[in-house]
Amino acid sequence: MNVPDDLRYSSDHEWARTSADRIRVGITDFAQDALGDIVFVDLPGPGSTVEPGGLIGEVESTKSVSEIYAPVAGEVVAVNTGLTDAPELMNSDPYGDGWICEIAPSDPGAVDRLLDAAGYRQLTEG
Repeated sequence: MNVPDDLRYSSDHEWARTSADRIRVGITDFAQDALGDIVFVDLPGPGSTVEPGGLIGEVESTKSVSEIYAPVAGEVVAVNTGLTDAPELMNSDPYGDGWICEIAPSDPGAVDRLLDAAGYRQLTEG
């Protein structure tokens, strides 16, 4: 299982990458593997306000439908529209081209309260 050390993680299996004043969000390698082949992604709307643990979208796979939760509070400022035509990017490149959205956090320090890579590995392996 791939768990990059430079990311933060939620216990709901989302990752968060900080860059400038935005936090890019996606699902982890663990999550995409558990879901199986992803066939559809319901993306959040740009400009929508999200709360930590609040619903931001859904992922439909050949196995099930799973909800995606915001790891931090803020405003959705960008979405990965490429997933509309190629949802399988979440399987093939979950930490790169398979990202879901970018959030302008209302509390920039909130990302530091998420799990680090070691904590996420412990969650998924324990």
